[in-house]
Order: sequence, then C-alpha cells, then structure tokens
Amino acid sequence: MNFKSFSLLLSALLFSTYAFSMAQDSLPQVFMIGDHELEYESLVVECSDILLSVCDDSMEEAYEHWLLMLHDIEKFAVEQNIEIRGTKLWLNAFWNTDGSIKNLVFYPKPNCRNIDFDELTAFFNDFISDYSFTKVNNTCFSHYGSATFPTHTELLFIKE
Repeated sequence: MNFKSFSLLLSALLFSTYAFSMAQDSLPQVFMIGDHELEYESLVVECSDILLSVCDDSMEEAYEHWLLMLHDIEKFAVEQNIEIRGTKLWLNAFWNTDGSIKNLVFYPKPNCRNIDFDELTAFFNDFISDYSFTKVNNTCFSHYGSATFPTHTELLFIKE
C-alpha cells in the first residue's frame, strides 16, 4: 500500500469515526424502534453485554431486576398521574456502567391500547432522568424484553 492509499484510508476511517460520534451525540435518550436505525444498531453493538450476563447468567435474577424496573416505571406513572395501564411494548433498555439509563427504545405491541407516543416518550424521558437501575457493570449493557402495564409485581414478590 502506498502513502496516498494509506492517507485516503486513514481519512475515511477518521471521518466515519467522527460521523458515528456526532450521530451518537444527537441520538435522543428515548425513541421508538425504527427511528434512528443506524444509531440504534450502533448502540446495540456498543452495549453488547446483556442483563443476563450482568446477573451471572441467572435467569431468575435478571427477570426479577427487569420486573422491578417495570414496577418502578409503573409507580412513576402513578406519581405523575400518567395512565399507562393497557400499554404493551417491546422495550430495549441500555444502561451506563453506573446503572443509569443511557437509552430507552420502545415499540408498541399489536394489542397495545391507543396511546400518544410523543407523550409516552416525554414520560420515559422524565423517568430516566432520575432513575438508577439496581445492577452495575464495567461496560454499558442492555436488555430487550416485553413490558406490559399493569405489571402486578406485588403478586409475584409476596414474601412468605
């Protein structure tokens, strides 16, 4: 490879890294799956550790942490007087190393009640601004799962 080819390759690499960085900086914290597709795919790659591995491959522990976060979303909705009962979503959460939410991405399920998705986005933005997850990791991590409200978590976690 000659110097000109090397310089061209290096320039292309630097430009693509810069473009990726700018795209990540402009990515909203909450958005619907299908919006911002390239940035979303990059986020999936960047936060490739999954909740299950963060929970030492314990399905029970990972499920419990997921349900507790959904319960916290539900409690926050009650506090904010936002009606989310009947809302059924696919939800992809991306957490920073400290457990704060980096991004929350959602998509309504076919049987989701009619809801204003701009209002839901604003609600989720308010929720993640002050929320910290119960797990931390040395890199960002994620979970893609189902979210149905109400959660009825009080029935699942009754202490005997």
